[in-house]
Amino acid sequence: MTETVAVTGALGKVGRAVVQDLLAHGYQVQASNAQGPFGERAGLGVDVLRAELTDYGQAVEALAGCSAVVHLANIPQPGMESAPETFNRNMAANANVFLAAQRLGLRKVAWASSETTLGLPFDVPPRYAPVDEAHFPYPTTTYALSKVLSEDLAAQVAEWSGIPFVGLRLSNVFPREAYAAVPSFQDDPAKRRWNLWGYIDARDAATAFRLALEVETSGSQNVVIAAADTIMDTPSAELLAAEFPGVPVRTELGTYETLLAIDGARALLGFEPQHSWRDEVPRGTA
Repeated sequence: MTETVAVTGALGKVGRAVVQDLLAHGYQVQASNAQGPFGERAGLGVDVLRAELTDYGQAVEALAGCSAVVHLANIPQPGMESAPETFNRNMAANANVFLAAQRLGLRKVAWASSETTLGLPFDVPPRYAPVDEAHFPYPTTTYALSKVLSEDLAAQVAEWSGIPFVGLRLSNVFPREAYAAVPSFQDDPAKRRWNLWGYIDARDAATAFRLALEVETSGSQNVVIAAADTIMDTPSAELLAAEFPGVPVRTELGTYETLLAIDGARALLGFEPQHSWRDEVPRGTA
């Protein structure tokens, strides 16, 4: 029998990619979003339901009839709303979805945590590099704090319910069309120092969420999801030396190796990024 997966926040950058990836791999998708367009007008190949997840009843409706959920619906970054609004809305939405999953007896919850839980923006230098899961928690905004506390909440609900949760600490998501901006980053590494020059292709993020549904896990586990390389055409060791002198480097770095370590995702999910901006930006323009 074909499995039906709920995808919240289906009209976001990651949501669109997740829906397309799940459909391509034989899943049925029950998509929802707080804002339209809804129904067939969304252009996702499935109807999009209206769901304001700060309301528990609507969260239950968004997940009803599904066996698993990819939960993406949050205010997506600091500064879009006031600090209290960001915290309150994200916490309410996450709590309602997690508790709805418990009530409905879903088999798996995969949800979007954030790289910001690790200390972004790095106004205070990281303790070491590459930054990995052990650098958690270091919230510097109410957005990051909402993700940190939601990871704690996920752990408790997983313990109560026996449902495995996987939180993906996503780096800055780049849909394919966004790579046109990458050449403008190259003249000043300080422009992107805020997240150690990390990024994740939306297609690879979608793959990571599907793997989180498919790979057997237990309890609540959280891993960093980033591309295998940085967004820069300057070697990673040179970037660190210029912008974060004195920060200990714990491993020998490949030339352009990511400074947001993805070994945890490789080990837990078998995740291996397949896409890089270097394949999308014509040579000589970066």
